[in-house]
Amino acid sequence: MFSAEIIANYLQGEVEGDSSVAVSDVARIEQGKPGTLCFYANPKYEKYVYTTKASVILLNRDYVLKEKIAPTIIRVDNAYESVASVLGLFESTKSANKKGREYPSKVSWRSKRGKNCYIGAFAYIARGAKLGNNVKIYPHVYIGDNVTIGDNTVIYSGAKIYHGCVVGSGCIIHSGAVIGADGFGFAPQANGEYRKIPQIGNVIIEDNVEIGACTTVDRSTMGSTIIHAGVKLDNLIQIAHNVEIGRNTVVAAQTGIAGSVKIGENCIFAGQAGVVGHIKIGNRVTVASKTGIQNNVDDGKSMLGFPSMEASKYKRSFIVFRNLPALKNSVDELEKKINKLEEKF
Repeated sequence: MFSAEIIANYLQGEVEGDSSVAVSDVARIEQGKPGTLCFYANPKYEKYVYTTKASVILLNRDYVLKEKIAPTIIRVDNAYESVASVLGLFESTKSANKKGREYPSKVSWRSKRGKNCYIGAFAYIARGAKLGNNVKIYPHVYIGDNVTIGDNTVIYSGAKIYHGCVVGSGCIIHSGAVIGADGFGFAPQANGEYRKIPQIGNVIIEDNVEIGACTTVDRSTMGSTIIHAGVKLDNLIQIAHNVEIGRNTVVAAQTGIAGSVKIGENCIFAGQAGVVGHIKIGNRVTVASKTGIQNNVDDGKSMLGFPSMEASKYKRSFIVFRNLPALKNSVDELEKKINKLEEKF
């Protein structure tokens, strides 16, 4: 449990009310109950500021209360951003005490582990693997030969990291993710069969990357598939061989990135987007849901549709093609009038 005073100090905020009140969980403002902390950021939920049963509430410094409320208040610059820090604080307490090795598990004597690591039951750590300090390997994880994992990284149950891959510090890899499986490389033969092209590269994941459940990042044919620092990948994403994703880019679920694509920094990909292979996407590009990218995209563009076009052009085009049935009826009527005139004259 954390007192309001501790949380306020952690967030560099100020307490209004009882600073000793303690909370053990975080709740949505409309579902707050005693012993929980909630936050207010969306005007749609303002009424719950005055009715929530939570013990502590995060409010922006500039928010003016219309009436007195029961919860202890912590004033912060940005309540929405601050709650992410609070969630991290609570999450850290759940896994911080996990240390040591559970059995049965297999850890090669040729592997190396830093201080305060946790190895869950049925995990497999192959020879040559190197784990940094405070690494958490949950049950049923597979760590292949010569894999390197940096400090404070968490690998959740059932994730697989193939041989030779590198994972940085402060990363989170969720259950069912597969890092370093073979890229989809096959050469067509004269007899119609496909010959497998050996995939001899690896995957490099830099620091503070999060990879969602059942997401796959394929190893490169040669060289490395690279996920740069700060990238966040949602669940159920396919990243193909030799892809490179720039720093602080976020990708939502069911997106597919084909081979050898180069993506810049601070990009946003909404759900079910698709990118064809061997193209380059610049920095700060936004790709809308279900958009299909088939050509290079310059810095700062917002893309929409399939095949994709700039969002502003797509919206103007949409106004036209959503009215096509009415336009067709108008054309049909004009043709009838023209035909009658031709018959008459």
